[in-house]
Amino acid sequence: MDTGGSSESPAETKKGKSKTPKKPKESVLKQKSPAEFFAENKNIAGFDNPGKSLYTTVRELVENSLDSAESMSELPVVEIIIEDIRKSKFNSMIGLVDRERVDEELYDDYESSKAREKRLAKEARAQEIQAKHIALGKKVKDLPTSKSMKGRGEASFYRVICKDNGKGMPHDDIPNMFGRVLSGTKYGLKQTRGKFGLGAKMALIWSKMSTGLPIEISSAMEGQNYISFCRLDIDIHRNIPNVHIHEKRDNKDRWHGAEIQVVIEGNWTTYRSKILHYMRQMAVITPYAQFLFKFVSETPDKNVTIRFARRTDVMPPVPLETKHHPSSVDLLLIKRLIAETSKQNLLQFLQHEFVNIRKSLAERLIGEMGPEFSPKMPVKSLTSQQIVRIHQLFRQAKFDDPTGDCLSPAGEYNLRLGIIKELHPDMVATYSGSAHVFEGHPFIVEAGLSVGGKDVKQGLNIFRFANRIPLLFEQGADVVTRTALKRINWSSYKINPMQDKVGVFVSVVSTKIPFKGTGKEYIGDDISEIASAVKSAIQQCCIQLKSKIVKKMQAREQQERKRNLSRYIPDATGAIYDVLKEMAQLHGSKKKKYEDGVVEVLNKVSARLITKESLAEKLAQHVEQVDYEMALEYATQSGVTEEPREDVYIQSLGVQNKFIDLHSPLFVFRLLQ
Repeated sequence: MDTGGSSESPAETKKGKSKTPKKPKESVLKQKSPAEFFAENKNIAGFDNPGKSLYTTVRELVENSLDSAESMSELPVVEIIIEDIRKSKFNSMIGLVDRERVDEELYDDYESSKAREKRLAKEARAQEIQAKHIALGKKVKDLPTSKSMKGRGEASFYRVICKDNGKGMPHDDIPNMFGRVLSGTKYGLKQTRGKFGLGAKMALIWSKMSTGLPIEISSAMEGQNYISFCRLDIDIHRNIPNVHIHEKRDNKDRWHGAEIQVVIEGNWTTYRSKILHYMRQMAVITPYAQFLFKFVSETPDKNVTIRFARRTDVMPPVPLETKHHPSSVDLLLIKRLIAETSKQNLLQFLQHEFVNIRKSLAERLIGEMGPEFSPKMPVKSLTSQQIVRIHQLFRQAKFDDPTGDCLSPAGEYNLRLGIIKELHPDMVATYSGSAHVFEGHPFIVEAGLSVGGKDVKQGLNIFRFANRIPLLFEQGADVVTRTALKRINWSSYKINPMQDKVGVFVSVVSTKIPFKGTGKEYIGDDISEIASAVKSAIQQCCIQLKSKIVKKMQAREQQERKRNLSRYIPDATGAIYDVLKEMAQLHGSKKKKYEDGVVEVLNKVSARLITKESLAEKLAQHVEQVDYEMALEYATQSGVTEEPREDVYIQSLGVQNKFIDLHSPLFVFRLLQ
């Protein structure tokens, strides 16, 4: 029956409605705070996984402690403790009551009875095979211990404590120093261990993400009668500190420094070797520091305590903040310098805001910019077009390279001491190059080379440092690794890179380390200036070691020659003496006549002036002489000669002598008139 309405059935109506396209929602413009960005991209700061996060936390806290102590020229004393926190203890810390499982099948580590039987049968078969091998006297590997399955939700927690004797922090600045990302004191143009203003802040973000627990800071400055104590976390979305406690406490011991405690999720088992390796390398590059590392577990046999003792009290100079080189600036930086400068005119601005621009050069540059520029023009009045003109001229003009005076390398002395202290090598050589330049930034390459040593593997063992920080990851693509493996002909320096225990140490310091990737773990191989400087530094060490190795080879061969010749002295002495004795008897009985020279020797034999012992002594002296001549000939052929040494006596200066003193920072040279 037709009702005059729609002829569509309900199903058709529903089907037709489903085909109607929906209007897309309008996109909403959102903003993220720096803390929120790094929380979502934590791998940028080295927090890829729980194990790497534990390693990075230790690294950041240790480096902050070293920076703090070195900034006041205090010999660093750093104590780092990693405390294992079991699940039950962690739950009690956050006020969570442990609960027994009700539905076992719900959990990721659930093992069915069938799977358990299969696993036990496999373990039984492995034990049978092991028993048969033992009966046959074959070597067998230990069976893997049966481990319970570990679910994804079961995490390991650790309390990381770092204490130092640095300069401490001002009481009012502590919340922002730890609870506001991209805030810090390392943003000037200076050689520093850190640049991003992350460090301990990222450890706090990871703590908030993995445990929800706040960070605790105790700090005191030198001469301060109170200790600043602060417990805080961070508001991720607003990038501001959320302070729980911020108070002043008595400082009876007049301690100065900082102590930081943070509880995070981590993985000590997989990153144990990396953390210990990092501490050992840090002890190599900073032998003037004293480190105490502890890992504390509820199981005492898993505890680790290592002390890296101080070897020297000579510290590198504190790195100085420098000004920008004209060839290294961009448009944004020029605009920022103009906005921040206290200088009034363009001439003063060029002279005082950049290195290597003297007054005469600044006047020449202004003259080259065009008629609209003048030395007395207000620098704040520069237009965008005029700033572009300055930038273009900076890129095209020729400037002197910056010096390395603002840099603070470890120094050959400290590098050598660090290598000797930690590796105990048989031989070591070090070299510190002069300053080089990359894109307007000065850099210095130092290198060390060791042969032999304790706990050193066969082959090349490469240790990399950037601004006195050990680099442990992404080694294969690094310029140091590629140079050592591909560009050094080790055999020409009498070094076998496959069998000898060779340690290669390279440290690069600069106002800007050109790291590749976000992890700041390696320097690319594509920068020719750094690659050539690294190669030259390693080769200089090789040249030093070659002479030592050749001398050692000479000594070994000399000893072998002497041993071979001395072996025949008793037999040769006995045979010669018997012949002389028989000839003396024939001469005495007048049965045979000899020449006058021979008669003289025979008479001495008869008179016991020549004995077997005196012959042996003369023959030994002859062996020494022959050995010296052979060694000198070998040294001449191999190109490593050592002239005979003579004693030189310097006559003392009398009162009547007149002289002129030439003074140097290292010595005084006195010239007689």
